[in-house]
Amino acid sequence: MSIKVSDHVLQRLREWGVEHVFAYAGDGINGLLAAWGRADNKPEFVQARHEEMAAFEAVGYAKFSGKVGVCAATSGPGAIHLLNGLYDAKLDHVPVVAIVGQTNRSAMGGSYQQEVDLLTLYKDVAADFCEMVTVPEQLPNVLDRAIRTAYAKHTVTAVIIPADVQELDYSAPTHAFKMVPSSLGMADYAPVPGDDDIHRAAEILNAGEKVAVLVGQGARGARHEVEQLADALGAGVAKALLGKDVLSDELPYVTGSIGLLGTRPSYEMMRDCDTLLVVGSSFPYTQFLPEFGQARAVQIDNDPHMIGLRYPFEVNLVGDAAETLKRLLPQVRQKKHGKWRETVEKNTARWWEVMERRAAVDADPVNPEYVVHALDALLPQDVMLSADSGSSANWYARHLRMRGAMRGSLSGTLATMGPGVPYAIGAKFAHPDRPALALVGDGAMQMNGMAELITAAKYWQQWSDPRLVVAVLNNQDLNQVTWEMRAMEGAPQFLPSQSIPDVRYADFARSVGLEGVRVEKPGEVLGAWQQALAADRPFVIDFRTDPAVPPIPPHATLDQIEAAASSVLHGDSDRAAVVKQGVKAKVQELLPGRRHREDRPGADG
Repeated sequence: MSIKVSDHVLQRLREWGVEHVFAYAGDGINGLLAAWGRADNKPEFVQARHEEMAAFEAVGYAKFSGKVGVCAATSGPGAIHLLNGLYDAKLDHVPVVAIVGQTNRSAMGGSYQQEVDLLTLYKDVAADFCEMVTVPEQLPNVLDRAIRTAYAKHTVTAVIIPADVQELDYSAPTHAFKMVPSSLGMADYAPVPGDDDIHRAAEILNAGEKVAVLVGQGARGARHEVEQLADALGAGVAKALLGKDVLSDELPYVTGSIGLLGTRPSYEMMRDCDTLLVVGSSFPYTQFLPEFGQARAVQIDNDPHMIGLRYPFEVNLVGDAAETLKRLLPQVRQKKHGKWRETVEKNTARWWEVMERRAAVDADPVNPEYVVHALDALLPQDVMLSADSGSSANWYARHLRMRGAMRGSLSGTLATMGPGVPYAIGAKFAHPDRPALALVGDGAMQMNGMAELITAAKYWQQWSDPRLVVAVLNNQDLNQVTWEMRAMEGAPQFLPSQSIPDVRYADFARSVGLEGVRVEKPGEVLGAWQQALAADRPFVIDFRTDPAVPPIPPHATLDQIEAAASSVLHGDSDRAAVVKQGVKAKVQELLPGRRHREDRPGADG
């Protein structure tokens, strides 16, 4: 019996091991929808509320599973809506395949309804592979190459299938001229650099007295090797935000995140080191790396197109992080852990004391730093964390300590608003037996997080561990931009753009069959976290937090501090609270020793 092109597409996805396709319906993919019905919904069609959310869920699935994420959408508007999520995948080097419909071939070029030049539209986001299927014999080659390229290059690929082609009888490519057969599978491989380059890198690292290591997501499979290297070199290790889960923060020499949202010990280590090793990271902010000429530097990356970026590296090693480090380690001489390592560990320990004290500062009504700091000790060892863009990312970066099998991610390079909740949903489909937690601002929650609670409500009962916690930092302000205006522009808060309505997020969650609670006092924070993490279904916590708590870097420059002060003097709408809260937060960095008992938030703040 003959099968349709659409049937073959789903069959081929199953043969590649694809279990979920995050999508939204539309007549441009009616043929595929009919095929899903004939295939008993395998792979599972996961219905998002919006195509952008489908793409974000595919990204979250890929980030937390290590497998390719697949999303699908109709022609025209559906394909356009996917783009933001697809760019998020491209910029964070995540394998995602988009399958999109197109108008019938007979209508192309006729300015037909929903006709968009998708090959041109997707030319950038899917630059490594974007093809339109016009005859059945193009499959399975086009789909195979899309999946294989996404895996091989850690990027976005796209397959465009006109609506009428979906309905054609499938016929395989034959053994004939201009036919392109194909095969399944993607072999594991781990490229390694040459011996001479390894030797040169070892010489540089051995010569260093104050070695700093920076790891990114590309080092995730090399945890053991990075720990061995840090021990041998007496080095400290900082983490790019996408590599936050690469090493445990319980290791005393791990200084935490680096950059605008980073920690002071990471900043100090980069400022003072004489040797730098970067493993699996394309961290972009060069001002947070050592001064040019100060440090000799080595980079390890498996992508030759990303090697040599950001810093004048003396040796660039193109290779898999784990395999490269395995070859490098025998040539690295064991160093005695001296003053450098002692300083790194001392600065890191002090940083966590400062974070504890900052979390204890009173705020009106609740200090967002306390909200996230209180969560830290309660996190399950196998939790999957997502953070949205905005001030919530600051607290995720600075207050949550990764340990055990914890995983975490956010929109690293695109830094788009909105992926926090769909990332967590995608993670739940990747690992339905693990808890997930999304830390989001109220701006992102209003943008699209609320709608995706409906998606969670639709699917949570099929997850073996039903816990998906969404924590909303509700300060009625687009807070990160407000603080950027103050610090970088010296401008006061512009209320028409920054002020957003107060919404009862927990009430909305309950209205769609989930659970939730609103927290308006510090004394309620701990109980709310415990209730959410013990819930038998997805749970929303609406934390009413203070927008005057500054998310500016703890190592802010004098210019930034002066700019913030200038905005206050020029009539910032929240100027009194800003002055009070900013001073209180900075004082915590200057106090010696551990905080006193009376610094703890009381039951009523």
